[in-house]
Amino acid sequence: MRTQIVAGNWKMNKTQDETEDLLSELSAKLPDSHADVIVAPTFVNLGSAKNALQSSTIKVAAQNMHFAENGAYTGEISADMLLNLGIDIVILGHSERRSLFGEDDSLLAKKVNTAIEKGMTTIFCFGEELDERKSGNHFSVVESQLKNALFDLDEKAWNQIVLAYEPVWAIGTGETASPEQAQEMHAFIRKTIAEAYNTSIANGVSILYGGSVKPGNAAEIFSKPDVDGGLIGGASLKADDFVAIIKAI
Repeated sequence: MRTQIVAGNWKMNKTQDETEDLLSELSAKLPDSHADVIVAPTFVNLGSAKNALQSSTIKVAAQNMHFAENGAYTGEISADMLLNLGIDIVILGHSERRSLFGEDDSLLAKKVNTAIEKGMTTIFCFGEELDERKSGNHFSVVESQLKNALFDLDEKAWNQIVLAYEPVWAIGTGETASPEQAQEMHAFIRKTIAEAYNTSIANGVSILYGGSVKPGNAAEIFSKPDVDGGLIGGASLKADDFVAIIKAI
């Protein structure tokens, strides 16, 4: 059975004090759930988050990392730095990293390879923009992103991969993605992986949906057979909203 996951990407939000307050509230309100719950605070708050959650089942992830082990990369963070803090989960390829910071498939492939080599779990994000959806190229765009960044991996590496489909066109654009559209793409992703590898890997990888999941739509989205949870943005910054989404799975 695939692991169900609810992951909160906090982006550039919350000071250390605010992070600790939110984690305390989340821990107190966390419902019994078979799903893995993950939070991804900013780099400067990872250590305090890890310490705050020592007695909790909530896991901590980083929002990004560099592919190099060390060197002249001012402002960057390496896998070993994260691992030294006890952080072994990393989000890579988020749509904001792609659009705002120019991260392409070639760069992301290097980052994924480093994460795999270091034994880290990678939440790999991908998805099409609005113009790509409207032009009907959404399937080919997603297939290309998967192929270019992931399809050189050994089969065993897929045990460390979690996928997160982000329909960028449905995030902050006024457009809405339906649960049926989410299921359609998730099924396509699984089919694409099966063709590149095998059905065992395709049916075993968790695929999260990252298209503005909220308490009001989470249950319907999570009910779809190929949706294994969500990568949550803004709703993960409010304890009650995030807890409601966890309950929905």
